Amino acid sequence: MTTVGDEATTAGNDVNDDMLSGDATENDPADALSQSEGTEEPETFPREYVEKLRQENGKYRQRAAKADEYAQRLHVELVRATGRLADPTDLPFDLEHLEDGNLEDAIDKLLEHKPHLASRRPKGDIGQGATPSSASVDLAGILRSRA
Repeated sequence: MTTVGDEATTAGNDVNDDMLSGDATENDPADALSQSEGTEEPETFPREYVEKLRQENGKYRQRAAKADEYAQRLHVELVRATGRLADPTDLPFDLEHLEDGNLEDAIDKLLEHKPHLASRRPKGDIGQGATPSSASVDLAGILRSRA
């Protein structure tokens, strides 16, 4: 004794079996597309045109490499101009540092974590070297001190 629900389940299993065995692939649009692609020849361009595009692309790659090099050099020089680091290459390059205010923040963070990287250049009067004399030369005073 078979009910209507059992027949629908059986019919559904037959459909699944057909799909698994490959019988139902005749109506599959993806399969039809792959079959049509195999028969068409690929679109090609003249060799001169392709070479021209490759040369143009090569020029843009070289320009981009130069721009990256210039940005790194600018970064080092901006760090050097602050005078806060002993070696300006201690701060790793980041393109965001070139924007306003970001470089100072990055140097602050670096010096907070690694204070030994700070510049040790003395500033002001440290008591060494030539000192300018504010008084004029007094010859009479010199002679009196030697007498």
